[in-house]
Amino acid sequence: MSKSTSTKKILMIAAEDSSCLYAERLLEHWQKKELDFKVFGVGSRKMESLGFECLGHSEDLAVMGAQEIIKHWSVIKKTFLDIVERCENEKPDVAVFLDYPGFNLKMAKKLNKLGIKTVYYISPKVWAWKKGRIKLFKKYIDKMIVIFPFEKGFYKKHDYEVEYVGHPVLDEMSPKFSDPEYINQCRSRYGIQKDEKVIALMPGSRKAEIERHLTVQLKVAENLCKKDSKLKVALFVAPGLTKDYMQAQIPHIKIPLILIKDEPFEMISLADAVLAASGTATLFVGLLKKPMVVMYIMKPVTAFLAKALVRSIKYIGIVNLIFDKLVSVELIQGNANVDRLTLEMDKILFDDKVRQVQIDELSKLKNMLGHSGVTEKVANCIEEML
Repeated sequence: MSKSTSTKKILMIAAEDSSCLYAERLLEHWQKKELDFKVFGVGSRKMESLGFECLGHSEDLAVMGAQEIIKHWSVIKKTFLDIVERCENEKPDVAVFLDYPGFNLKMAKKLNKLGIKTVYYISPKVWAWKKGRIKLFKKYIDKMIVIFPFEKGFYKKHDYEVEYVGHPVLDEMSPKFSDPEYINQCRSRYGIQKDEKVIALMPGSRKAEIERHLTVQLKVAENLCKKDSKLKVALFVAPGLTKDYMQAQIPHIKIPLILIKDEPFEMISLADAVLAASGTATLFVGLLKKPMVVMYIMKPVTAFLAKALVRSIKYIGIVNLIFDKLVSVELIQGNANVDRLTLEMDKILFDDKVRQVQIDELSKLKNMLGHSGVTEKVANCIEEML
């Protein structure tokens, strides 16, 4: 992205793993078109490799819950003030926000005073909680881009016009991830035989999630291995984490463990069943039609606040929310214990009828999420603002 008098400046803030992935795709798209854009803000190391100027790293800011926010407050505050100062001195042509509402809405308010246009891509989950934020969207966001079909209807009820583009995860899919021959080739690289089943553990993308979920998931895997000695256990490393970090978090266990870090679809294609922390990654699991159990454990204070705020939604799993019914079992807090999780994972691994019912339901998911080409649609929306 060369510098010239015609260079367009874009502030982009992406603090979650999934948001960073979709931001990376935008950067790649603009590079391919050879557009003269200078993009800076909050993002990932991979975004930096694409010419993004990072004023704050996503792995330092992606925290959830009151206690975690307090712990990281100095870093969050410094990043916020650095960005505001940069925008005052070097006014961007447009600001692009991806999810991360607490930070981004405060930033939008600041930028509004500076007369900077704003685009929100990956709408915050206001349909689940904090519906009062819709008033802030109307006041401070010039264009809202949504990715779930039900979001357009939700916002329409609140008299807020948004643009539905479909889900960007569809751009990440390839037919090879459902090709048995390709999958077997990939599995063989990790010593997995055709007649062996693989349970995948996905404890989350945040370090705080790893601390709460990993030990529980490994104990579930140990229980399942007692039933089937040929069962393979794979631990997937989220994009924002390293294999070394994950290795250091693994307690002493009695089962062999395959530690894998790769593109999400590449990893998930290897699995026969998945035990996953609730989050965007479960959408990848669903699109590949892998039976799963969704879990989530929060610190007690965070759980208390969440329970008080989230009263209008029935489910925490994205796939269940899209279907508006329980397709994949989800267990949270005290229910996400080793015995209950083992029981539910046992069903989707070894009960062919239960397993097939979930696969049949998940087969409908792709058609519910729109069509591919989402990155280009979003890029066009942003370019129109310029």
